[in-house]
Amino acid sequence: MIEVRIKRNEPIDKALRRLKRLMDHEGVLQEVKERRYYEKPSEKKRKKSARARTRKIKEDRELDR
Repeated sequence: MIEVRIKRNEPIDKALRRLKRLMDHEGVLQEVKERRYYEKPSEKKRKKSARARTRKIKEDRELDR
């Protein structure tokens, strides 16, 4: 469970930003989006390989610089 304690005289907006940052770091929203609809195992594999391909391309571009 993610918990954010509000400090004395801290604006709510700032606390919400900290909460969102923590949730993003933990991958909570990503997991919710993934579980929203059933995805066939073959589709999962295809998406996983596509992500790996794009990650590899990005790494190669970084090395070329």
